[in-house]
Amino acid sequence: NNVRKDHPAMIAEIKAIADLVAQQPEGQRPHFEVGLSTAFGCTLEGPVSDDQIVRLAEAAMEAGVAECGLSDTTGYANPAQVTRLVRKVKAAIGTDKLNTLHLHNTRGLGLANVMAGLAEGITTFDSSLGGLGGCPFAPGASGNIVTEDLVFMLEAMGIDTGIDLKKLLKVRDIVAEALPGEPLYGFTPDAGLPLGFEKAVA
Repeated sequence: NNVRKDHPAMIAEIKAIADLVAQQPEGQRPHFEVGLSTAFGCTLEGPVSDDQIVRLAEAAMEAGVAECGLSDTTGYANPAQVTRLVRKVKAAIGTDKLNTLHLHNTRGLGLANVMAGLAEGITTFDSSLGGLGGCPFAPGASGNIVTEDLVFMLEAMGIDTGIDLKKLLKVRDIVAEALPGEPLYGFTPDAGLPLGFEKAVA
């Protein structure tokens, strides 16, 4: 509904883009990944079957994409569902063809869903500073996963994100100043870093 196209029309568009990518000189072709939106549930249709997502992932791969990602654009996902769907899609298109999850924190399960994805080998998670953004069709949505909280969790677990968390929190201050009145979400910025945090992850 958001793009006013049905699935066959979207697959046709994906193929057209994949064909354009394939026409570029080798070494200059962009990495073409398709994100399957509302993969875990939809505010318009309600539950979305795993089988439908698997079919669409297979169709996208056949159309010529490099890989598929799964998007919880309305914040419906839970950790058990993430585990189940990631496994099913990987089994259908290949374990190396699903590396990305786009998750929202609409019902407070964003980081729990990241943990489920990590356990299944997912290496890329979308997030946004202060949790800005989100789906306007998800009532009460608090937006995307908060980058500050995601980075803190991963670093605290000993996973090197390559991000300087202290500098990231300073960037948040810049964003807050640039967007007065815009609500920013996140627990880490409010609580601060725990005593000894740097030593714990050094």
